[in-house]
Amino acid sequence: MDVYGAASTSTTTILFLFRSKVLRYCSWLRRQPNHPPSSSFSPSTAIKLLLAHSIVLTPHHSFLLSSWNSLLSAFSAHSSLLPFVLLSFSSLATSPLRPDEFSFAISLSASAKLNHLLFGTLLHSSLFKSGFHSSRFCQASLIHMYAKCGSLSLARSIFDHHHHLDTVSCTALISAYVRAGFPTHALQLFDKMLKAGSFPDQVALVTVINAYIHLGMLHHACRLFQHMPSPNVVAWNVMISAHAKTGHFSDALAFFRQMTKSGVKSSRSTLGSVLSAIAGLAALDDGLLVHAHAIKQGFDSNIYVGSSLINMYGKCQMLDAAKRVFDAISHKNRVVWNAMLGVYAHGGYFNNVMELFFTMTRCGIDLDEFAYTSILSSCACSRYIEIGRQLHSAIIKTRFAINLFVNNALVDMYAKAGALKEARRQFELMKNRDNVSWNAIIVGYVKEEEERDAFNMFQRMILHGVVPDEVSMASILSACGSVKVLETGLQFHCLSVKLGLETNLFAGSSLIDMYSKCGAIEDAREIYSSMPEWSVVSMNALIAGYALNDTKEAINLLHEMQVLGLKPSEITFASLIDACKGSPKVILGMQIHCAVLKRGLLHGSEFLGTSLLVMYMDSERIADANILFSEFSNLKSTVLWTALISGHAQNDCSDEALNLYREMRDNNILPDQATFVTVLRACALLSSLQDGKAIHALIFHTSFDLDELTSSALVDMYAKCGDVKSAVQVFEELGIKKTVISWNSMIVGFAKNGYAESALKVFDEMTQSRIKPDDVTFLGMLTACSHAGWVFEGRRIFDVMVNCYGIEPRVDHYACMVDLFGRWGFLKEAEELIDKLDVEPNAMVWSNLLGACRIHGDDKRGQRAAKNLIELEPQNSSPYVLLSNMYASTGHWDEAKSLRRAMIQKDIQKMPGCSWIAVGQKTTSFVAGDNTSHPNSDEISQALKHLTALMKDNRFQEDRISQVDQT
Repeated sequence: MDVYGAASTSTTTILFLFRSKVLRYCSWLRRQPNHPPSSSFSPSTAIKLLLAHSIVLTPHHSFLLSSWNSLLSAFSAHSSLLPFVLLSFSSLATSPLRPDEFSFAISLSASAKLNHLLFGTLLHSSLFKSGFHSSRFCQASLIHMYAKCGSLSLARSIFDHHHHLDTVSCTALISAYVRAGFPTHALQLFDKMLKAGSFPDQVALVTVINAYIHLGMLHHACRLFQHMPSPNVVAWNVMISAHAKTGHFSDALAFFRQMTKSGVKSSRSTLGSVLSAIAGLAALDDGLLVHAHAIKQGFDSNIYVGSSLINMYGKCQMLDAAKRVFDAISHKNRVVWNAMLGVYAHGGYFNNVMELFFTMTRCGIDLDEFAYTSILSSCACSRYIEIGRQLHSAIIKTRFAINLFVNNALVDMYAKAGALKEARRQFELMKNRDNVSWNAIIVGYVKEEEERDAFNMFQRMILHGVVPDEVSMASILSACGSVKVLETGLQFHCLSVKLGLETNLFAGSSLIDMYSKCGAIEDAREIYSSMPEWSVVSMNALIAGYALNDTKEAINLLHEMQVLGLKPSEITFASLIDACKGSPKVILGMQIHCAVLKRGLLHGSEFLGTSLLVMYMDSERIADANILFSEFSNLKSTVLWTALISGHAQNDCSDEALNLYREMRDNNILPDQATFVTVLRACALLSSLQDGKAIHALIFHTSFDLDELTSSALVDMYAKCGDVKSAVQVFEELGIKKTVISWNSMIVGFAKNGYAESALKVFDEMTQSRIKPDDVTFLGMLTACSHAGWVFEGRRIFDVMVNCYGIEPRVDHYACMVDLFGRWGFLKEAEELIDKLDVEPNAMVWSNLLGACRIHGDDKRGQRAAKNLIELEPQNSSPYVLLSNMYASTGHWDEAKSLRRAMIQKDIQKMPGCSWIAVGQKTTSFVAGDNTSHPNSDEISQALKHLTALMKDNRFQEDRISQVDQT
């Protein structure tokens, strides 16, 4: 400071030294990314010194004013120092000096950045008094200030009073209109500017391009860009970003390539935008080139570019590469963490999401709405639903409890995990909802096959004024297809037309799927033909529809898909494979199997593997299914094991099904609901109570006893094994019985075991619980009545089924009624019922009548029943044997012998009687007349001879009688 106070120093020297110090300070400020909180030469000190010198050295006005402007400019370059711009101007205004247009312009710019309308208005007033209001430079600054502060009317007023449409003023107002969300006004002003002959600069052109983009007029933006002379990096960035954000990924990549050829150096924004486009295309090769470009420019560890690289590698399924980029970023902010979380979440790597989440927590990273969304989406996996609930509790304590995105993620998590009550509760608690909120709950209901609730929520959404989008329309159309309500689907189709969504790829594909599932395949084809473009999804929907009835057309569509350059997916082949079940079409299925192998789609695919296993099993090609299973690399898959076990069970290989289940458990693979249901059915068929009890123990330990379907299978198993007490216990312990299946299991179980009263009691409880009985329910009730001899009750139940519940009787129901009438001597009524049938009586109907005729000795009706039964099943020995026994019991020996001779002539063999016993884990069967096939037949024969000798021994009989008397 001595140099400033030296009396001997000349005024010129003082001014020179002072200005040099101010300029050095201003230069130093511009070089600092962040101004330090304390400095020996602080902003306040600079202002005070400059003010003091302005008072002392007033005659040197222009020299000092340039120093003021330099200081104002330096302060305005730092967001943290913007308030000092206003303080500096105020100090300048109180000094003997007079601010010039540059002082006003810089100060107005600072007011705009600070959104300080009051100070800007004061500057406007001072500007007017100073006579600078006609300055083009100041007018542009005023327009910019008012526009930034939200006073567009004042900005336009100043512009309209501006006599010259200069580029700066026009650009300022055009930018203001674009920022404020009025792109149309911006374009109108641009047209006015062009008509006035004012040539726009690059800033104005970029601003107008932004306006076109905001209006969705991408073509106009491209045309204007093409007329730009030597566009700068900002212009290129706008074009690349616009195309990337609107899904035109290939065009965005093409713009980047043109920019590189033009020699324009990329910025961080450029690389981030083009990487986003590459991620959308999953174009790994291009991504690797851009990554190399980023490394060359030193942007690879930049937070914005790094997060874009992570996202790109994630979309290209290169998780290791994404993780390497993540690890290489030394200073990670939440954007980087969220990018890595998003990659894991979208890829379905739930364990990685949880691991990263716990690491974030340990590192003290505060979660934001994006992090919560990714983590909650992973918690939708049933394994992590409890963590999701804990996270929900933590969210309630934070500011994110009312955040729309987080609440949507919570609803989505509970819905996807099947916890619909919690999802609905969270949905109802939300004060604000958007389309995503409604979509989450509707999709959840459709996924869990709660179509009625889905329809109700969709109707409620419309009543709340929320316009359905492609997601909600696709979901509700899927619900229509699932329950096959074509009329309702037609109404939703009309709504989709009204909303302009019928040609949308997503909603259009769902329309095709809905019509296909409802059997209206021609309507599905018409929708497909009207779509402007086709995707794999839309073609898959049509292929699945044709595969059910017209396999040839489905194959033609597969060829058409390949001609269009679309790549068939797993779903494409699975739909075709499902149509190839049964012997006639299995050869075609084997050809499709070869095509799947050729494309490498079977490796690690549970979906296709299961479809192929089911196809072979349904075609009774068990050996082929076993070979296919042995070739799978993923033998830890519960789904594949279940498919194999189920296939053996349905092909009457229940013993092998149980052995496969044991092998599965030996490999430490836990069964799921489908496995338990399948293997319990095998136990029921084998009457293997011991195996069933062992499986029940595992069901209890794995908490599947709370599952209604599994418990229903348990009830059925115990009932068919004769352990009615255990069946009742399982049924009563089942807390939730919301489906008819569990009730049917108990009713049929009681009926088969002769507990008619108990069956009727359960039926009454079922109707009181508002569970609607189905055809299986009434079949069980009729069986119970037949076994108990309740002819009148059976008639009543049959009438209730038809008249009250509107259930069309199947042949099974009529067969049961014939058994009910015939078993208890009402043979005339049984025959009359058969004669009145609208459907052709099957073998079971005639067999029941024949059995009743044998019991009651009705030869005439018995002959009629036997004749029809023989016509239906010529090789079945049952009608011959029954009718022969009937003749023998009434003394008609000639007729009996005649039937026996007919059997011999037609080579009809009577199936021998069979019994079995379970010892340990092995079930052994014994066939009547077979004395040699059992491995221990000699020992068994000796034991039987010994027992026969004992029974013939009178002493043995007398001893047994005396023992009985004593007891």
